[in-house]
Amino acid sequence: MSQPPDVDRPNWQADPARFSRQGYPHSGRSGLKLGQIALGLWHNFGAGDDEAMARRVLRRAIDSGIIHLDLANNYGPPPGSAETLLGKVLKEDLAGLRDELIISTKAGYQMGPEPHGDGGSRKYLFTSLDQSLKRLQLDRVDIFYHHRPDPNTPLEETMSALDAIVRSGRALYVGLSNYPAPLLRHAAALLRQLGTPCVIHQPRYNLFDRGPENGLLDALVDEGIGCIPFSPLAQGMLTDRYLDGKIPAGSRASKAGTFLKPEMITDTVLQRVRALQVIAQERGQPLAGLAVRWLLQRPAVCSVLIGASRPSQIDDAINAAKAAALSGEELVAIEKACGL
Repeated sequence: MSQPPDVDRPNWQADPARFSRQGYPHSGRSGLKLGQIALGLWHNFGAGDDEAMARRVLRRAIDSGIIHLDLANNYGPPPGSAETLLGKVLKEDLAGLRDELIISTKAGYQMGPEPHGDGGSRKYLFTSLDQSLKRLQLDRVDIFYHHRPDPNTPLEETMSALDAIVRSGRALYVGLSNYPAPLLRHAAALLRQLGTPCVIHQPRYNLFDRGPENGLLDALVDEGIGCIPFSPLAQGMLTDRYLDGKIPAGSRASKAGTFLKPEMITDTVLQRVRALQVIAQERGQPLAGLAVRWLLQRPAVCSVLIGASRPSQIDDAINAAKAAALSGEELVAIEKACGL
């Protein structure tokens, strides 16, 4: 299978062979297909980032068969700026491709100081999505997520708002993110009763963060909901960047205000990373590719949500999706390397 052409080719147009470069499994029991690899705009697409590079990354994503672009109202920084950038790129570089793309956004975290500036109220969800649609320059998104549970709003209010949003035409599908298993089951039941089933759930999940294995994956399988993990590389720890125990300049851990702090890269973490690196090398793939391949074999997982600051990282993820499945022996070795 050929590699995608250069993103800087004159008069760029999407590569006609793009849909041959990855698989498109269904999300749970729905008809929705997201692609094995999806691109998240959580980082690298804010107002202070390199817009030219962001456009190159998006072009590479499209040429690689990525159809799902994932956002939230607060992605940036500042909040909203990632949606604004994608809105521009959709009108310019990606003009004419809207119908083949799956665009998602979310609401739930703090967007402003006003009383309805976060949470799960009907007021906040409608207001936030309307603001997102203006920034994206779209009439609707394909998936609208509630980004996190709100203990101060009745779950019935939040789910009925999501149902009403779909019925209003502002979104085609409903998703949930960061919901624990019991609440996920309750929310899914409410949405089914309303006639707008939840089709996708987005949890933090990777080789080092196994929280979803404590009931959430079972719940997703039972409910017929697809799983699209974010932070598949544990904010960069599941790469070769920190193997020598140092913090490289320009790495995620070297930057202020990121979730990965230097003190998180402990001796125990490094020992596990190095053990996983050996398994990856024996397979002839990078550690990051091993981490993505592992996720694609987990129950309910229909897609893996990656971040990318340069086009080559798109290539790495696509290659991971095409790599041979992990054998039973390799899966056992991975669990041992992770200390499990």
